[in-house]
Amino acid sequence: MKALFAGTIFTSAFLLFLVQPLIAKQILPWFGGSAAVWSVCMVFFQLALLAGYAYADWVARRLAARTQAWVHGTLLLASLAFLPVLADPSWKPAGNEEPTLRILGLLIATIGLPYFLLSTTGPLVQSWVTRTPWGAQVYRYFSLSNLASLAALLCYPVLIEPRSTVPQQAWAWSAGFVLFVLLCGATTVYVARRWPGAASATATDAAVAPSPKPRRIDQLLWLALPALGTWLLLAVTNHVTQNVAPVPFLWVLPLSVYLLSFILSFDSDRWYRRPIVLPLAAVMLVLGAYALQDSIGSALRTGLPIFVGGLFLLCLCLHGETARLRPGPEYLTRFYLMLSLGGALGGVLVGLGAPYVLPAFYELGIGLVLCALAALAVWRHRRIGVLTGLALAAGCGWYLSEQVRDDARARRLDRNFYGAMMVSDSGTEENDRVRRLHHGMTLHGEQYLAAENRRWPGSYYSKSSGVGRAIEAAPAGPRHVGIIGLGAGTLAAYGRPGDVYRFYEINQRVFDLADSEFSYLRDSDARIERVLGDARLALEREAPQGFDVLAVDAFSGDSVPAHLLTVQALDIYLRHLKPEGVIAFHVSNRYLKLDTVVSTIAQARGLHAALVEDNPEAIDVERSIWMLVARDPRALQREPFRGAATTPDPVYGVAPWTDDFNNLFSVLR
Repeated sequence: MKALFAGTIFTSAFLLFLVQPLIAKQILPWFGGSAAVWSVCMVFFQLALLAGYAYADWVARRLAARTQAWVHGTLLLASLAFLPVLADPSWKPAGNEEPTLRILGLLIATIGLPYFLLSTTGPLVQSWVTRTPWGAQVYRYFSLSNLASLAALLCYPVLIEPRSTVPQQAWAWSAGFVLFVLLCGATTVYVARRWPGAASATATDAAVAPSPKPRRIDQLLWLALPALGTWLLLAVTNHVTQNVAPVPFLWVLPLSVYLLSFILSFDSDRWYRRPIVLPLAAVMLVLGAYALQDSIGSALRTGLPIFVGGLFLLCLCLHGETARLRPGPEYLTRFYLMLSLGGALGGVLVGLGAPYVLPAFYELGIGLVLCALAALAVWRHRRIGVLTGLALAAGCGWYLSEQVRDDARARRLDRNFYGAMMVSDSGTEENDRVRRLHHGMTLHGEQYLAAENRRWPGSYYSKSSGVGRAIEAAPAGPRHVGIIGLGAGTLAAYGRPGDVYRFYEINQRVFDLADSEFSYLRDSDARIERVLGDARLALEREAPQGFDVLAVDAFSGDSVPAHLLTVQALDIYLRHLKPEGVIAFHVSNRYLKLDTVVSTIAQARGLHAALVEDNPEAIDVERSIWMLVARDPRALQREPFRGAATTPDPVYGVAPWTDDFNNLFSVLR
């Protein structure tokens, strides 16, 4: 019977964490591919886990085994009605909704009951394990569940995503869930027959002395330490994807080391050794705080090891101390409930609260200070622990204040669901003062402030860039230009009387900043049209626009909206393009070879492509790479392209991205 219990727990945990990237991949295109989608999903998963643990705690303490079997079996059968786990297209946003609430509603409707039941399995089945002869090893089952979770996270990007489409993944997961229902159903039947009248774990073995009731301070630490762990997890994920390497699959790396810390902490006491781990964690705590306001924190080779390594050591401390406080079997479900409540609390504060309360990404610095203060509660009876905690808190607080002071020099800080934006000015002389818009670490446009230079298109959009040449090469007469991604509105500088420039932007705050901090839109001689919402969804609904040029400029921020780079997306663009029109993809990216992606989808539709790599010597112009795609090869042979555009080599062995199949690992640099 050990195998049945272990198989049920392993299967439930594997499916629990496999559905997280699966469902996030389904809904990412509907909400602009923003990294915030993952944060909101994480909050939902934490809250669902809390509900599952609360249910397990109530059932295990209040109901007899046979009644538990009836209740749980009924819910297992009802959950099959949610299969397959494919999100309903009716949840696609129109463009002006609050994305957080819509994502939460979508997740409840799509995977609510199955996810809830998967989350109940760990604590509920472990409460049944306490009635067995091997009940003393119950906490190793918790480690087993975390091992299964880690395996699922690592399998998805490496084995599952590159080899299957989204519908195939959803149907395979649904088949796995049916297997889980059978295993869990068999387990409940076994427990009901073996202990038909037992009301709780404590009632099954009167010979075992009851464990001491946990102290109130210990129960508070059950809550606080996991809350800090989740806080750090989401804060590090936000920081890494915004300021170190804006690559979406880095979401999985922090979660993996977070789970690994759980596995080691609850598998055996030998893994967490205070004399070794605590000094290392203290060093990483201070180093992480220092890296928040130093250039080493924004470099991939130094920043990623510091923040992810620090997350692992700090979570190992937090979860190791939590494991040292674990109670006897009769308090097991309450212990897991408090762990889950703490995890949900940390997730809500960072995932839902921080984007609307903090003007920039300060949650990681705050989390480091809180970790140092947590040492005071854990080692309150040890003078050296108190002094160390105070010193660490003071040091981290000082570095956090330096970060805040640096940001205070910015002209404007703005943050919402779609990320943090900063407007800053530089230059001392009147003629060289420049205003820049940054989204995380990425420049999204700049403008000279002097009246004689402010209409000059700089950064990635100069006349020597691919998009600048494409606009200049458009046929004579009024031009109709579409732009996906507003930034500072730089491309409006090319507008002439009679032209129409139509901007698609998912974030209302970007429109606000372009109007209040920059003047490209109001200075333009063209008529400016605005469309709020995801560009692809908007283009799907609109009548053909007849664009001479369509600029797709949405791939250099905190994430890559892959749904704008698929064959189906290209079909939509072509529907809005004149026969001799050009689509200009901005593919400048330090980490991904997006020009390869554009080449493959162009090949799949029999289109012609040209690459323009601009390496200007002017200091006000950024290096840029643009891929130009057209039906008519003559559109790419006009005068502005000659000598600047090259024909990319055919791509072999790389499948074109589609809505059901795309994988960022295949285009890593």
